[in-house]
Amino acid sequence: MGTPTKLHLPSYRRDPDGTHPPLDSPGYRSTALRHPKQRPVLLPQMLTEVTGPLLGPGRIGEHDNDLTRQHAGEPQGQRIIVHGRLLDGDGRPVRNSLVEIWQANAGGRYRHTGDRWPSPLDPNFDGVGRTLTDDEGRYEFTTIKPGAYPWKNHDNAWRPAHIHFSLFGTAFIQRLVTQMYFPDDPLFAQDPIFNSVPDEKARQRMISKFDLSRTVDHWALAFEFDIVLRGREASVFEDEEDE
Repeated sequence: MGTPTKLHLPSYRRDPDGTHPPLDSPGYRSTALRHPKQRPVLLPQMLTEVTGPLLGPGRIGEHDNDLTRQHAGEPQGQRIIVHGRLLDGDGRPVRNSLVEIWQANAGGRYRHTGDRWPSPLDPNFDGVGRTLTDDEGRYEFTTIKPGAYPWKNHDNAWRPAHIHFSLFGTAFIQRLVTQMYFPDDPLFAQDPIFNSVPDEKARQRMISKFDLSRTVDHWALAFEFDIVLRGREASVFEDEEDE
């Protein structure tokens, strides 16, 4: 018998310093209550974590990527198309990968029992969607542009309009979460979550680009938002370990 071949597991490059927010961000008050008090322990991904479980096409419904068609009626607000590519640190497409979004409605209200500020719920909008990337790493959603909403972080605090993204890479254990913002939002300057990212260039990568070429006449505006999982141009993700 020959010598057994050694199993080589993939390794991942570290993102540059300043790309991700610190786990304790004083301006974002709730981090003081939930950030780790001890240095995180790095647990390398083994074969099980790298290879599965995968979340494939059988989990995607007909209208999961069109949040405006999930009910009998039309939701209120500005219809938008959000599209982009999911890429790795070398610019290669991440194929057949699950992308999920959740967001507030046009009035800035989430369909959640904990959200009770006096903006009406929209009976025709749930604010959640999912899709799979294609062979070029492309994804697309049709949705409603979310509104800003108040929160109790500081005096007269309002969150800029944003959409939450959940990325699964090639396996469930690799799940990462980020937020997409919209260009020229006047609330950026006073938002401690947006400004918790130390690097200015990394903050700009959280802002989508208006895409006139993909806007549909008399139907929807379009915004482009590419997501890079690792490397120099990595997107900003929540709850990254400060290794």
